[in-house]
Amino acid sequence: MPKEIEAELISALPMDFSALLVAWQRQHGRHALPWQRTRDPYRVWLSEIMLQQTQVSTVLGYYQRFLERFPDVRALAAAQLDEVLAMWQGLGYYSRARNLHRCAQAVCERYDGEFPRSAALLTELPGIGRSTAAAIAAFCFDERVAILDGNVKRVLGRLLAFDGDLASSAQEKRLWRLADALLPEPAADMAAYTQGLMDLGATLCTARSPQCLLCPVSDLCRARAGGDPTAYPIKTRKLKRGRRENWWLWLEHGGRIWLEQRPERGVWAGLWTLPVFDDEAALAAQALSMGAQGELEVMPRIEHALTHFDWVLHPRRAALGAAAGTGEGRWVAREELASYALPAPLKRLLA
Repeated sequence: MPKEIEAELISALPMDFSALLVAWQRQHGRHALPWQRTRDPYRVWLSEIMLQQTQVSTVLGYYQRFLERFPDVRALAAAQLDEVLAMWQGLGYYSRARNLHRCAQAVCERYDGEFPRSAALLTELPGIGRSTAAAIAAFCFDERVAILDGNVKRVLGRLLAFDGDLASSAQEKRLWRLADALLPEPAADMAAYTQGLMDLGATLCTARSPQCLLCPVSDLCRARAGGDPTAYPIKTRKLKRGRRENWWLWLEHGGRIWLEQRPERGVWAGLWTLPVFDDEAALAAQALSMGAQGELEVMPRIEHALTHFDWVLHPRRAALGAAAGTGEGRWVAREELASYALPAPLKRLLA
């Protein structure tokens, strides 16, 4: 799509898209979310990271609890990573929590605890991508800069009947240029415009059942005019899912459970779990070396879906007569488990 065609797409719109969207958001958009009542970049940043791949209804409780524990960026930077991961339990995608911690430390080290006031500088911080940086800059500093998260790609892809395949980085860059061209004047409208895009994608212009009759820009929407809004955006590359199978060793003694911390890279990085084995024979040998006697109890298998693969885990349980332990792990009393960052399947298993 050459730049002249991009310009034609914008100029051919019969009405002002940004003005319609801003007016709709101010009257009908979402206004009661806790992170909307602030221009504090720490709180806006936290909400943006939590909302990545997570529903608003899920985030609400976590957001409040997280702020109670870490009320500002300095408190978060000073915390231990284990504390941050423990507060994140249940939200998934734990790399977000690790990046939050690293980013808070970077803000304190580089900017004396004050977030930089431009999207360009924000993108230089750990874990803040271009769209997240733009959202922070628009909401907190009225910077005239475009966002392009998944919802916004859908809204703009349909609005323009954008026929580029977003599996291609070149096509995504072109959609970025179109997003820039649609930004409102004046910049004072940026917060409402940015929130409007988010609200439209989350409530009306949904992936499978767009509510075109309620959409404030339906008369401008080329995908609707073409009769099939759900044909956009176009993204042909499909994720190839894998499958992994492992065994979990659940050892318990005197109300304490043996846990080991996962490596800093890979699945569940930094979380505490039961020891993981590639096969049952290796698990049985380890159980025997730690003092397990008799047959191990076979627990129902766990099937856990992750982003790139399905993980089948086979728990085996044994009670020990004495609390022996080898390797990088520790005995944790049940009443202390809440202070440890555990993956969701393990929390359910131990409960």
